[in-house]
This record gives sequence, C-alpha cells and structure tokens, in this order.
Amino acid sequence: MTVEEYNDCVQHYADNVYRFVLKNIRDEEKASDIVQDAFEKMWRHHANVDGAKGKSYLFSTAYHVLIDHTRREKHSVRMEEADLQEHSHERQYSDLQEVLHLALEKLPEDQKMVVMMRDYEGYSYEEIGEMTGLSESQVKVYIYRARVFLRKYIGKMEVVV
Repeated sequence: MTVEEYNDCVQHYADNVYRFVLKNIRDEEKASDIVQDAFEKMWRHHANVDGAKGKSYLFSTAYHVLIDHTRREKHSVRMEEADLQEHSHERQYSDLQEVLHLALEKLPEDQKMVVMMRDYEGYSYEEIGEMTGLSESQVKVYIYRARVFLRKYIGKMEVVV
C-alpha cells in the first residue's frame, strides 16, 4: 500500500469505521482511540497491505482492536448460558431505539459485532467474514443466534409499542 492509498483510506473510511465502533461501545473517546489504533496498525503494516483491500484490512483491524478492548473491560456471557428470563421484560415502553440498544448490550461480543455489521452497516456475509476472520457459515450462525435472542428479549412488538 502506498502513502497515497493509505491517505485515501483515511479520507474515505475514517467516518465509517468511527461510526461502526461508536455504535458498538457508545463512548466517543474510546471509539476515537480505537479508530486511531486501527489506523496506526494499518500504517505500521502498510507495506504488506494490498491497496485494493485497504477497506477490508482497516475494518478487520478496527474490529479486532474493538474486541480486544471490550474483552479487557468485561467478560461476555455466552448465549447458551444466559438466563433469558432475567434479561426479558414485560413492561410497556415506546422508545424502540433504547429497547434495541439495551437488547444489543446483552449479546455476546462476537454476535453483537456481526449483527451490527450486517444490519447497521449493510455488509455482506462474505465481507463480515473477511473482516472478522470467521467463516461465512459461522457469521450466519452468529447472526441467527443474535436475532433469536433479540426476538426473545424484545418480545412481541405490541408490548413494546
């Protein structure tokens, strides 16, 4: 990757990477730090990065930095071990976005990342697999499990609305 290609990546993808990280951790300072770390790692390895794959390399690096950061801060609970009754609610509430964010926080980090990449950012299964290092079928499994959990957590839309 040349210096010009690196600068193009910064110019074209910095906002997208920041938005992606911010949606996952909702802390502007930490998101900025993670994005900066991702660009720093990309710069340190720019000689080994193919310029055409700069976007994938950047998002993959940001994803891994984000995972490392969240693992250091908290332990995630596996979906199979989670007590769904403890995390569900029956109250009536009208702020759908807040309910969805609360539900997303309950997901294991890997599932949260792939569902955010797919549903919020619009990446294909193949692109998500490249960025995360997961196989395409594993990405599909994680997204399926996350959506099942979200459906159970949120419940019927009539209750939420």
